[in-house]
Amino acid sequence: MGVPEAELPAGAGDIPESIIDPAGRGPRVWFQQVPEPKVAKNRWHFDLKVGGGRDVPLDVRTQRVKATVERLVKAGATILRIKDEPDMGLYAAAMQDPEGNEFDVV
Repeated sequence: MGVPEAELPAGAGDIPESIIDPAGRGPRVWFQQVPEPKVAKNRWHFDLKVGGGRDVPLDVRTQRVKATVERLVKAGATILRIKDEPDMGLYAAAMQDPEGNEFDVV
């Protein structure tokens, strides 16, 4: 049984390439198409949004991303590259899990 439309979280269904928890408790899963082909198989590519969004100051988001990256490295992940672009309001890390699957921490 579905959730009545009036009870869906804001933005639910606005972006057709997203999966949204109709109860509003779980994260949004967004599927992004990219023009370049993948050379090796990657089952999923997740963006882990730990910074808090653009409403949070960049220095706070940066510290949150760095703390999460540190925990993930200790758990076995590898840093592939850091995107530190303060003029764009961006600090993110591209990472790889122990099985080689890539993901971003934003």
